[in-house]
Amino acid sequence: MTASRPRRATLPDVAALAGVSTAAAGRALGGYGSVSEDVRRRVAEAARQLNYRANRLAASVRTGRTDTIGVVCADIESPFFARALRGISDVAHEHGFSTLVTNSDEDLASEREAVQLLLHKQVDGIICAPADVTQVDHLAQAQTGGTPVVLFDRVSDHLEADAVVVDGMKAAYQAVRRLLDLGHRRVAIIAELRQPREQDWVRFLTPQAEVSLGQLSPSEARLLGYLRAHWDAGVPVRRELVRRTGTYAAEAAYQQTKRVLALKNPPTAVFTVDNLMTVGAYRAIRDLGIAVPDRLSVVAFDDLDWTVLVSPALSVIAQPVYEMGAEAARRLIRRLRDPEPAPPGTLFMDVTLVERESVAPIPT
Repeated sequence: MTASRPRRATLPDVAALAGVSTAAAGRALGGYGSVSEDVRRRVAEAARQLNYRANRLAASVRTGRTDTIGVVCADIESPFFARALRGISDVAHEHGFSTLVTNSDEDLASEREAVQLLLHKQVDGIICAPADVTQVDHLAQAQTGGTPVVLFDRVSDHLEADAVVVDGMKAAYQAVRRLLDLGHRRVAIIAELRQPREQDWVRFLTPQAEVSLGQLSPSEARLLGYLRAHWDAGVPVRRELVRRTGTYAAEAAYQQTKRVLALKNPPTAVFTVDNLMTVGAYRAIRDLGIAVPDRLSVVAFDDLDWTVLVSPALSVIAQPVYEMGAEAARRLIRRLRDPEPAPPGTLFMDVTLVERESVAPIPT
């Protein structure tokens, strides 16, 4: 004989135990309307005794809110986004919001599906790291429908929305200029440059070209910083040292690093634009048995735990990843709760060049 499933406590059960009307119990638990402190206390105690769980769907119909933030993550396996998600969820929890996370795999079609899913789940707002900053019509439609959007790690000229980012161009410039100032004249860069338009990266080779960060992917912005560091230092840009993986994958970075290091005149330094590029590049350097920094200097974008566990420890561009996620959540919650929100704006958070043991000057 199959045992019957225990019946879940209902709002009338809570009201009966507390000795109040169902309407009063609903107001006490829902935080709306007027109830006395004594009733609120009795209802809370009854709900605790009965292990009552509120019907959030019914509450959302009544209040127009689900107290849920949706997140479209570019790559949920990336340590960068995992850390950022912790910042988002911590702030959301602190303010009484749940977090619903989706993953786009840096694919625009998947991102559009994820946004539709979040809207179907009636999230109150969305934090998104867009796969393509020039194609954000789906995010604009979400905002038009009353769901505010905050951009994370990317900013777009095509969407009036709050954004929390770092200046990737400036950060890359700082790292590469440091290598050039140490005497390196052949600095390789390992970058995704995934979008079809990014295959034509040579368009950036005109120093006078006017470029907005809101038109660039993170890898494009960091490539531009690499190029500008060369121009300002008076060092020619060698096209064979710009290695485009075409995908956000460590294996592709591994292969491109091996190829650039196999050149007849190989680089004396390598700059990687993000954590997966760094993983692939470092593995290639290790497998080739190249001594760092004696034969090759390395600077990586993103400060991951493992970068201080290897020998020599890697020099990195450190981003305040947790605080970026936390600030994105704060901005979204502020926009949800403020009846007269301020115009959207972009917050550029500071990065730090952390010099460790993987960089050495070229002997004169």
